[in-house]
Amino acid sequence: MKFGRELTSQMVPEWQGAYMDYNNLKKLLKEILKFRQQNSLSDPMARTGSLRRRLTMSRAFSGLTSRYNNLKGGSPHKNEEEVILVGSVQQEGSENYQTMFLKLSDAGGEYELEFFKALDDEFNKVLKFYKEKVQEVKGEAEELSKQMDVLIALRIKVDKPGVVQKFASELNTGPSSGYSGPATVVASVNGVKPGQGMDAIQEVEMNSGGISGDDEQIRSESQNNNASRFRPASLDVLGQVMINVDPETPVSTLRNVIMSSKSDLSFSEEELRKVEEKLRQAFVEFYQQLRLLKSYCFLNMLAFSKIMKKYDKITSRNASKSYLEMVDKSYLGSSEEVNKLIERLEAAFIKHFTNGNHRKGMKSLKPKHKKERHRTTFFLGVFTGCSIALVAGIIVSIHARKILNHPGRGQYMDTIFPLYSLFGYIFLHMLMYGANTYFWKRFSVNYPFIFGFKPGTELGFREIFLVASGLSVLALAATLANLDMEMDQRTARFQMLTELVPLGLVAVVLLITFCPFNIIYLSSRFFLIRCAWHCMLAPLYKVTMPDFFLADQLTSQIQAIRCIQFYICYYIWGDFTARSTTFVQSKTFEIFYICVAIVPFWSRVLQCLRRLFEEKNISQGFNSLKYFSTVAALILRTIYDLRRGTFWRILAASSSGFTTIYNTYWDIVIDWGLLQRNSKNPWLRDKLLVSNKAVYFIAIVANILLRLVWMQLVLDIQEAPFLHRKAMVALVACLEILRRGIWNFFRLENEHLNNVGKYRAFKHVPLPFHYADDKIM
Repeated sequence: MKFGRELTSQMVPEWQGAYMDYNNLKKLLKEILKFRQQNSLSDPMARTGSLRRRLTMSRAFSGLTSRYNNLKGGSPHKNEEEVILVGSVQQEGSENYQTMFLKLSDAGGEYELEFFKALDDEFNKVLKFYKEKVQEVKGEAEELSKQMDVLIALRIKVDKPGVVQKFASELNTGPSSGYSGPATVVASVNGVKPGQGMDAIQEVEMNSGGISGDDEQIRSESQNNNASRFRPASLDVLGQVMINVDPETPVSTLRNVIMSSKSDLSFSEEELRKVEEKLRQAFVEFYQQLRLLKSYCFLNMLAFSKIMKKYDKITSRNASKSYLEMVDKSYLGSSEEVNKLIERLEAAFIKHFTNGNHRKGMKSLKPKHKKERHRTTFFLGVFTGCSIALVAGIIVSIHARKILNHPGRGQYMDTIFPLYSLFGYIFLHMLMYGANTYFWKRFSVNYPFIFGFKPGTELGFREIFLVASGLSVLALAATLANLDMEMDQRTARFQMLTELVPLGLVAVVLLITFCPFNIIYLSSRFFLIRCAWHCMLAPLYKVTMPDFFLADQLTSQIQAIRCIQFYICYYIWGDFTARSTTFVQSKTFEIFYICVAIVPFWSRVLQCLRRLFEEKNISQGFNSLKYFSTVAALILRTIYDLRRGTFWRILAASSSGFTTIYNTYWDIVIDWGLLQRNSKNPWLRDKLLVSNKAVYFIAIVANILLRLVWMQLVLDIQEAPFLHRKAMVALVACLEILRRGIWNFFRLENEHLNNVGKYRAFKHVPLPFHYADDKIM
């Protein structure tokens, strides 16, 4: 693999703008090569030049001659073979590096000068970004150290209160000394040798059998000899902090509405367990941040080495040595802060969270890499082939037995078709999501980070297609079995069993979905269940990206939700053995028919209001109005569908027209970030992941057209010559699912570009303790 592709594949997606622009520098080198090839025969003296100027070439020093005296690190004695001089200058309070090109008189020297200007710009960009990120992680490490001080004191208070009081009283008899933090993650980075208090406290924590008389004597002697060297974490810190109680459950949310989100420590084991879990997550996330920062440094160092070697090869010069020496001596090449932080963090995590078990600690810290399995591809092919065969079998069965002309066709479409169409909607939505994941990965959209999947547990497009094909096999097999049992005279006496086939299919799918065993992607199934539960209980849970993204998906599955309602009524309320659907005419069914359709939209309204309350973002208020207008339009359209009449038709058309314009504008301008008139790409946005701009305009037009499918209801297009009314409803529902699939790609593309613009590559893990000085740790 070429290095340019390798660099792109290993970049932190959200930091891609901060990496060296390797491809642009390669283009400049190609221009140099092209010039040399064109002039190598026509002007043989062009390579050597006629002048041997050195100091007068200082105008080539990034275009500024007066700064030569400000160069640092360059030797005043230069031989005739040197090509560049590299040094640092102070600009606006920061140190920048600039290169003086000494061969400007040579033919093509202006091309090489342009190259070194671009090279300096890239190096200074990388250096500035790296310095800023190192300062950020040092600050975060300081906060984690303070959190660990409180955690260790809390452990002592909860686990060994008697021992701690005795131990503290004995220490107080010795000489006093300054406090040394027990969990100093950044001590070695800041040049301070870590205190020994951590070791003393750890001994108290690890000793589960109490302190014997001999142990007390040894401990007393050790304390008398070393009291001046260390003191353990003072338990007084527990009186200076409060615990952050995040609203993770409906009960805690309701409690926090009445009281503060912070409370005094209760010193219970349950509280200690929650604090340890939060800090463990914070350590793991911080460790990933350090590892990616280390990788960022390494990749850029390697990129500068590669590009300078290419320059030497093309120009037959020897400029890489002096430039790479500068890179090695710079902060980017010489800084050890990140490596020291990684070492200290590993030691602290292993000691305090895995009981000194190094293997277990490193396994928890390092992310799990997803393994591509050949059996996934194999079973995907098997299930796809089976699905095609079953579809062919159904088509043959319908034509052979002339089911389309059967007298019971209308009854079958009114009763059995809605039962099986549920799985068709789910299958189509899974296909669209699988296609989304494929294109997200192809265009480097970091969807696992955006959705908050645990590393190594996210499903790729193959796994999603595998689940979808497996579901299609189950649904198609049940459909074919139902048709055969119904049309075959030999199975006529098993009429009840025939009618229970759809219910059995639902039972199998639910059993697989809620199966507690580690089979069929347990982590992903439980992630989906948890997000669905959060949507159902909105706004009692904190709204996250996967929660409102799933709620948006459910707004496109209205017919699937109504199919679930039909399942319940058909098998509980109606007489399924006679395929009776008289319950559809009841007022109660009509009310629930409307209510179940507005549930996903109402959930989004509540989620938007929750975010408006927490984030104070007025756009969330307008977003909630958008969903509320959709609820009103949906209710009016449903009433018109059930009751008809000119009055309801006018109301349905006007409300649907307004909400269509509102939703379409929000989709394209807010969710996708398009239609920016003054952007670099007219009427799109400045940054685009898809190079073909026509794709975006096609998506805009498709979204507008698919938003108008509700017009078939208002225009009384209820049934086509070759389509039953239920089939028409299913077709419209499928078009909405297709629109949602298109929306998904561009919505996450815009979210990813927002993360890239803010260099947001890590999720924020709320820390458990809040200090009395109102600084949230």
